[in-house]
Amino acid sequence: MEKLGSVDPQRIGAYRLLGRLGAGGMGQVYLARSDRGRTVAIKLVREELAEQQEFRDRFRREVMAARRLGSTWTAPVLDADTDADVPWVATGYVAGPSLQTTVSGRASTSAGPAPGAYGPLPERSVHILGSGLAHALRAIHTAGLIHRDLKPSNILLTIDGPRVIDFGIARALDTVTDSGLTRTGALVGSPGFMSPEQVRGERVTTACDVFCLGSVLAYASTGRLPFGDAASGVHALLFRIAQEDPDLTGVPVDLVELIQDCLRKDPTARPVPDEILDRLAEDNTSEPWLPGALLAQLGRHAVELLDSEDPQDAEGPGDAEAPENAARPENTARPESAAPPEDAVPQDTPPPPAEPATSP
Repeated sequence: MEKLGSVDPQRIGAYRLLGRLGAGGMGQVYLARSDRGRTVAIKLVREELAEQQEFRDRFRREVMAARRLGSTWTAPVLDADTDADVPWVATGYVAGPSLQTTVSGRASTSAGPAPGAYGPLPERSVHILGSGLAHALRAIHTAGLIHRDLKPSNILLTIDGPRVIDFGIARALDTVTDSGLTRTGALVGSPGFMSPEQVRGERVTTACDVFCLGSVLAYASTGRLPFGDAASGVHALLFRIAQEDPDLTGVPVDLVELIQDCLRKDPTARPVPDEILDRLAEDNTSEPWLPGALLAQLGRHAVELLDSEDPQDAEGPGDAEAPENAARPENTARPESAAPPEDAVPQDTPPPPAEPATSP
């Protein structure tokens, strides 16, 4: 976690910011704490997106749909204000490292493991990872959402299993015109973990997430992307995803067939989450699902969270005036209704083909 900068707000809605967790395709992510002491992760969207009414409409629908998620395997949406000058959404904070950090220790998977990274996970851990992600996708799809950007940095590891995050870029299933809401679609997707239909700009369905799941499991098993990295260029990588077979060298034998099926080019030939769960044997042992070294890392994350000091408390009682970069009064929380929308969430049409932008 990084300290707040001079341009960062001190408060968003009813939450005091503690630090910066990172940034994604849609905006900044902060660690924050409510006045009652609950720790959350807040995504504040980019100002240029906040100026687009079509983006606001889509974001509002996504938040309403995401509130219906009650899965153990996802970070719950707790609060949001889609009508603020700069919209935001707050989710439960998961105090654990990302799969990306655990395997490579880097934001980019093109390089080898960084100092302190664990490396590829043991076979049993990958089996349980796959089962947890399949449970998460089933819940996401049942809520009428497609994640579209399932990748190692959006998967956090906890003592009792993985958690899928970043529903700010999940898409409500909806049919819209190319001139409307789909313009924000170019922001979604990370080249190494995109599906062939995303690469080709075709209609995206829930099968897209299954393809990404296959890529994630291959990466977790080997530390490598199944279609290589972008060292030879992004276009070459996208061509391999759309046209060539994955390289599954080093993937445990018991997982090869399942991952191959998830990575089929034809979306209709891929298994659905329920089939994936049937094929991944349930682990009924009481043993921890992660190696001891990783469990120790989880403990350190928990300690860091407890030690996170409120910047306002650190300043002392003499600082009575609000700082200039505090969120404006119009950003005070106006939580969305927790009730699901009256109409079923409709289906989404993807944007026209365009070079995808990476989201960290």
